Amino acid sequence: MLGGNPYDSLLSEKLPEMYKDKDHRRHRSSSWLSASESSSMPFSSSTWAGSAWPAAPPKLCQRLSRYLLVFVGAILFISFWQPFDDFYGAPARRAIAPEYSFPLHSLPASRAGEVRDTLAGYKYRGEGCNVSSLDLHVPLGSVCPDKNSMLTAMSSGGRIGRDAPYLPRGCDMRWFSTFEVCEILGRYSQVILVGDSMLRHVIGALNILIREDLGYGGVTDWNFSEDEKRQCFCNRQFDVRDCSVQGIFTTADVVEHDPLSLMCPKMIPEWNTDLRIEQMVRYPIPHEERQRLEKAIDSNPSQRKAFILGHGLWSDLEVEKTLKWLDLVLDTIESKTGARTQLRGRSPRRNLPVLLMTPNAAGDKKPDEWIVSQGNKALVRFEHAMAIQAAKKRIDHLGTWNMSIQATLYDGVHMDMRGNLLKAMMVMNWLNLLEA
Repeated sequence: MLGGNPYDSLLSEKLPEMYKDKDHRRHRSSSWLSASESSSMPFSSSTWAGSAWPAAPPKLCQRLSRYLLVFVGAILFISFWQPFDDFYGAPARRAIAPEYSFPLHSLPASRAGEVRDTLAGYKYRGEGCNVSSLDLHVPLGSVCPDKNSMLTAMSSGGRIGRDAPYLPRGCDMRWFSTFEVCEILGRYSQVILVGDSMLRHVIGALNILIREDLGYGGVTDWNFSEDEKRQCFCNRQFDVRDCSVQGIFTTADVVEHDPLSLMCPKMIPEWNTDLRIEQMVRYPIPHEERQRLEKAIDSNPSQRKAFILGHGLWSDLEVEKTLKWLDLVLDTIESKTGARTQLRGRSPRRNLPVLLMTPNAAGDKKPDEWIVSQGNKALVRFEHAMAIQAAKKRIDHLGTWNMSIQATLYDGVHMDMRGNLLKAMMVMNWLNLLEA
């Protein structure tokens, strides 16, 4: 009891003055007084005589209140912010462009290191060409375990907004570093693309990756005039009106004219992959084009090869005409290599790896005269039909309508550098899983 403590009498005399002084300075009423009593009314130890709890000094109450506020604030901060930092780590979280910072809680811990900008060290990065790999794809969930699930996921994904990072559906693709791209390509003696301007842009994007050059990696910048350097810089490398003829068609040209720009031999000294494109856009295929393809293919059966084919718009999305083009290209490959590209009978022999890529979606700049025959309705039907035909032939298929429908298209048909880098990385994911 307070009455038995020698300090109680002193406390009972000082408390009223202390509270009165605080009320005078702070203009506050004491919450423990009733509304009918004055805030400066004195009290003594007898006020608390019937209470089960002794009165606490006011300074202690004030200090405890402050501690409580700090504690509550800390809990709120941890609740709202810490899960993201725990999940990605603070540096990785800051690496994502703010406008595309998704709360991706399903990323396995084993993939946390993939949340990085692999284009950060590329030539011309930031000099009017500020493109990040995290603008193109943000890792999410688990990586697809095999080739077929990967192709399905990449073909059927989507974007959350125009030009937002592309998200495969069901499982995820990987965004490889330059060394990984070189290592995957180095498994093959030849990687040959056959098709139209869309395939030409894919090989341009692959050259950007193996040259680590965002400014001019996909074009023959070694022979550019000053006007061409201005017209074909960064995203504009893929402008079909001004920069089509300047595209790189084979790595042999890079080795001949600008060998120091090629990163793969520096990283892997034995690297010697022939990466090239043969443009064959029409059906019937001109005889000289077929001869050129035959000449380009190495006939050595012990050398691993992979083929990426693309066709459609030049046949006005006519499935039958495209199938005739496809059969002739496959026959040419088989006749030169002596290997099989399509399933025939029940032979246990493995097919040569062949990937068929169908055309982009149509953009708002698509010329009006092509809206019916080559508009999005026709493109979707064509992609579905060719996926069925590819399955019958036992060749692989990658649809690009989903990944391009919310992307920038120069003329309503062709994607810019960002879209083509994404396509190139899809090809790399396919090549990487051919042995899986």
